Amino acid sequence: MSFNKLSVSALALLAVSATAAAARDEIRIVGSSTVFPYTQAVAEQFANNTGAPSPIVESTGTGGGMKIFCGGIGEQHPDVTGASRAMKASEYELCQKNGVTEISEALIGFDGLSLAISRTNDFAWDLTLGEIYLALGAQVPVDGEWADNPYTTWDQINPDLPAVEILAYGPPPTSGTRDAFVELAMHAGCEELDFVKNGGFDGDWVKENCSRMRTDGPFVEAGENDNLIVQRLDADSNAMGIFGYSFLYENLDNLKGVMIDGVDPSIETIADKSYPVSRPLYFYVKTAHRGVIPNLNEFIEEYMSEDALEAGGYLSERGLVALSDDRRAALQDAVLNGKSMDAPK
Repeated sequence: MSFNKLSVSALALLAVSATAAAARDEIRIVGSSTVFPYTQAVAEQFANNTGAPSPIVESTGTGGGMKIFCGGIGEQHPDVTGASRAMKASEYELCQKNGVTEISEALIGFDGLSLAISRTNDFAWDLTLGEIYLALGAQVPVDGEWADNPYTTWDQINPDLPAVEILAYGPPPTSGTRDAFVELAMHAGCEELDFVKNGGFDGDWVKENCSRMRTDGPFVEAGENDNLIVQRLDADSNAMGIFGYSFLYENLDNLKGVMIDGVDPSIETIADKSYPVSRPLYFYVKTAHRGVIPNLNEFIEEYMSEDALEAGGYLSERGLVALSDDRRAALQDAVLNGKSMDAPK
């Protein structure tokens, strides 16, 4: 498979940037904390196979990575960004405005948004999406009114749950994990509430009123480093963490998943969609940097290799749920040949 040739304008832009600084040898990658361990694994494999410098991979969050990635063309700008959601129309427009006009989009596989807790907690946790919303939403139904969340312990939501304080560590607003959790867990959980179902509220109402996480203590923004959440769960057996399945998968010795609607997060339940909170994972590549930034083409080839992406490949060993054979083949063809993505709607 071959890569698209660079346009004259792209070469010109890179030539201008090169006058300001010496050519860099390392590939630069930013983006999602969830995609980070997968990209880091590919970077290590690439460096081992080729002897080339290992790409520099930074965990900036999906939103932060998009902003940096779309900053422009040239050596001072990153080549790739990882994302735990698809690129937004506003981000695509920012890219276009700054000359990042040709971008390859790669949906590399699927991930579950896991709620996790320490294995030293011996309760058999099984929550509905509605209970998750009532625990973490900024506003909830109170005596027939939509009001600030009064719940402080789990048993106040459901008497079958333990009488322990609600405490969940999760990602900040710049994170794609936060975006996905709000859409897949908070909105869906809000829609399960009798107040919403019986009130005739539509999706626009839910999006406007059920998107905010609590700021009064039970939900704590823990930054973009998911390893810090893992450390906090180790220190507090009643605290829960919200992160991508890969981080739970890598820490199963110390952590266990919280079931949602009776289903444990696992590679199998994420793949068959029985686990209700799953999402696709992406990375994006600047076409203009291909063939100019040393080793970028070869790195993308490694990322698109069967060794990395197939079921049983080294990324699935880290928790990535692989695409079907047909979807993976279509992905490889599009990305390796530099097919440009369409504008998001």
